[in-house]
Amino acid sequence: QVQVVESGGGLVQVGGSLRLSCAASGGIFSVMGWYRQAPGKERELVATLTIGGRTNYGDSVKGRFTISRDNAKNTVYLQMNSLKSEDTAVYYCDAAISGLGGYWGPGTQVTVSS
Repeated sequence: QVQVVESGGGLVQVGGSLRLSCAASGGIFSVMGWYRQAPGKERELVATLTIGGRTNYGDSVKGRFTISRDNAKNTVYLQMNSLKSEDTAVYYCDAAISGLGGYWGPGTQVTVSS
């Protein structure tokens, strides 16, 4: 059974930093990544990282967020720096198994206050 669990969300001031973690179990995950959804908006890409080390970032977070991964632990991290109020959203982890598709975590709230 595949399980995906996020942690590390919370309240931070503008310009601050936060680190999210996502632990997945129950498979070999070819791609792990983060998406976010703000109220009234569609879910959007934040960053993804393949098991081989290839990254992909959403335009709005390039240069501020860094994704990393511990393959042995099936855990992906998102280091978020220089946070802006528009980064406020629920952040979801997606862990994909080749041939089976992606599995979502329940999400973790990130609130950036000014």
